[in-house]
Amino acid sequence: MPARTPVKKNKPKLNGARPFRVGRSRTGLGVFATGPIGKNKYIVEYTGPLLTNAQCDERPDNRYWFEVNSRWTIDGSPRSNVARYINHSCRPNADPMIRDRRIWIKAIRNIRPGDEITYDYGKDHFNAYIKPQGCRCDKCRAKRRKERAEARAANAHKRRRAERAGLA
Repeated sequence: MPARTPVKKNKPKLNGARPFRVGRSRTGLGVFATGPIGKNKYIVEYTGPLLTNAQCDERPDNRYWFEVNSRWTIDGSPRSNVARYINHSCRPNADPMIRDRRIWIKAIRNIRPGDEITYDYGKDHFNAYIKPQGCRCDKCRAKRRKERAEARAANAHKRRRAERAGLA
């Protein structure tokens, strides 16, 4: 009997077995690179059961849902889905790629070891879940820090002006 050749599945090539770890981040749990991840490398697949629009209408929670197209959505809530721990950033280093009802997270620039892996969740999710509490990505934190420093400087300037006017 001839030996069988293994059937290859069309899976994107991952960057090593697991080039990341799940750990504590500023926003809860996050995914951090354990080794260098090159630009355009696939990092992890966003997994979970496929739901139709009718099934989505029946379920109340949609925090981990990832819309594949107008007909299908992936429910990423199972904890075995490591990609659910990737946090939002307004200046991300990864991006979701959708192919054949599957979602792969792909690096859009080189990621150094220790860097948190992030992608932009999109406008709908941002407005529903992130905006009410304020975005905690590095870009937005730096922007708020700068605004607070400018406000403190303006208030100090007003106080000094008022003190000088009171002494005159």
